[in-house]
Amino acid sequence: MTRSLQAVAYRQPSVLESAVDGQRLGLETSRGATPSGVRDHPQFFAGFLTSPQVAAAGLLAVADVAATRYYQRQLPASLDPVVTGNGDRLRFESFSGCGGVYARLDVLAPGLDGGEVGHGTTNVDVNNPLRDALSRIGSADPLHMRVGPDELSVTTVDGPVVERKVPLPDRWLRGFAEAQVIAAGFDLRAELPAAEAVRFLRSLPRATSRGASAGARWVVPAGQGLRPTTRAVPGAVCLPGPERLVALQRVLRHATALRVYGPAVTGAAPTAAAWEAVLPGMRLTLTLSPDASRGFSGEGGVLDALATDEAAEDAELISVLLAWEPRIDVADLATASGLTAERVRAALVRLGTSGRVGYDVAEAAYFHRELPYDAERVGQHNPRLRSARALVAAGAVALEGAVATVTAEDGHVHRVRDRAGELSCSCLWWAKYRGGRGPCKHALAVRMVRRGAAVDAVDAVEQMAANVGGGER
Repeated sequence: MTRSLQAVAYRQPSVLESAVDGQRLGLETSRGATPSGVRDHPQFFAGFLTSPQVAAAGLLAVADVAATRYYQRQLPASLDPVVTGNGDRLRFESFSGCGGVYARLDVLAPGLDGGEVGHGTTNVDVNNPLRDALSRIGSADPLHMRVGPDELSVTTVDGPVVERKVPLPDRWLRGFAEAQVIAAGFDLRAELPAAEAVRFLRSLPRATSRGASAGARWVVPAGQGLRPTTRAVPGAVCLPGPERLVALQRVLRHATALRVYGPAVTGAAPTAAAWEAVLPGMRLTLTLSPDASRGFSGEGGVLDALATDEAAEDAELISVLLAWEPRIDVADLATASGLTAERVRAALVRLGTSGRVGYDVAEAAYFHRELPYDAERVGQHNPRLRSARALVAAGAVALEGAVATVTAEDGHVHRVRDRAGELSCSCLWWAKYRGGRGPCKHALAVRMVRRGAAVDAVDAVEQMAANVGGGER
């Protein structure tokens, strides 16, 4: 696994302090993107929270995920959550150290009081002393929250005084991209009232010292609740490693409902799913990978979008039109850009590979954010994409109608078949996953070559038309 060190600097540690008008929570920000460019310590909000205890519990849940490895639990994990100001809400996001759990707390407009929400994305410091303090917040305690430095710290502190370097694996960054691509295919499958949500979540097994359990479990709606089933029947939702929902326990007594999202069941293979706790003025969502030992980074959902020059050009155009919207409207972007809705969606997938958009299952819409990491390397370091480009550069792909042959580096010849736009391959990767984790490198190389051939054909026709037009003139 490729890892690098990410420098994260704060002016001072985040703290919770007592004041005359209640408690004051100061969340310190690091270097991040804003509409006016990159800033060292942007401020996104300064005001009161309408449900302080609920917000504290939700923030702790996101921090729990950032500090946990649900698979191979003995290995350490410590990644600062990401905060995004979207103008009308604050989003706190994190990924588990193992890359298999994505958490997001959306503090919506009804959860914020008395302050404007800015625009931008950065890291936020949630240290151990702060976690202890947040866990003691009472239901009646007024809580003023500041996300970013106040005027005093800006004028009296010269440069960052808290700096640390954290290991940042490429698979963690790729997970941000894959999770939003997968979530875009989810639909609401069940909604449980508060009492049923508590009963169901408390019935789930707890993690052992070895980590989350292996193997797929399934649940289906039954009345107002969920019941387990041994098979992937229509309407079922996959629940692999149910211990990974433990972070929801933080907010369970505040939840008014539990919503479950997942893809349509088309086979017995395990799938990802999202579990959303509906809270007063906010939402906490956990998205689980299809297996406890399987992070989102290898799902392959972004490979097709990464493999096309067209998507790269479209993404460049679409990125100019983004304005930190909390809800990106594909139809509006299509109108503004002159692209089809399909090309806009492909461009959004491409932007997701660099952390520039996420997906909100509750609103079935993308949202704009800019991860505070060098996420461009995600596409460059994707091994299947890199191998496919090498095959194309080596001239290893031969097109023969609906069937293409690819000569691998070791001399083996693989056949890639096209059935109504779906590519299958004779390689071991395809035999193992049957397309469930995206295209293999051979199918990806064939798609690249076919797209290149199609572009060449269009260019040839346009050149012929230009020549004919020139002769008539």
